[in-house]
Amino acid sequence: MQPEFRHQYSLFWKSLMTFDNKTIGEIVRSWGIQNPDVFASATLMRPYTGGDQSASAGIKRAMSAKEQQERTYEMQQEMRKGIREMLADEKKWPRELIFIGRNMRIVQGNNQYLGAPVNRIKIMGNWASRSLVDSPDLSYSEKLLNLGRHFLFKVVLFSTDVVFYTSKIAQFFGRKQNLEDDMEVSMKKMAGDMGFELNHSVFEG
Repeated sequence: MQPEFRHQYSLFWKSLMTFDNKTIGEIVRSWGIQNPDVFASATLMRPYTGGDQSASAGIKRAMSAKEQQERTYEMQQEMRKGIREMLADEKKWPRELIFIGRNMRIVQGNNQYLGAPVNRIKIMGNWASRSLVDSPDLSYSEKLLNLGRHFLFKVVLFSTDVVFYTSKIAQFFGRKQNLEDDMEVSMKKMAGDMGFELNHSVFEG
């Protein structure tokens, strides 16, 4: 993996956790992706709520004053447009993303199967931030600056712990669904809003 891409991907994940939409947009556009919201949702494997919601807004506009059949067609057109925008320039698309994306799906699937024993999103975000400190291609001053930002970032990650442990407590008292199940439901709902029906597990291999 090229150092530049490793740095970009780490910064991308950290930006996802802090809703730094400006940085997210800059990074994904350098990869030839013109729809940051759709790509962020695909990366997190849950709907990304920190962006400008341009894809969702387009879908909602398509739904207004239409019959059900026409709505579905319009929503599908908007979704295809979003996908085209996400893959606007395939020449810039880093091939490493294919491998990383597949690996992330395997990790998510295993975590879901085992009842979500770990907060995978927090772990990814934490190590992405940490790698910005340990990166050998950075100067000492840059590492020191990133170290300070890393400790601040760990405070921000506390919010993910609240969601995670709330779900774990609910499981302890008999709730059958875990946090990964909840995220799968959210992804299916998002797909439904876009005019697609997912009858199988979103994260099947």
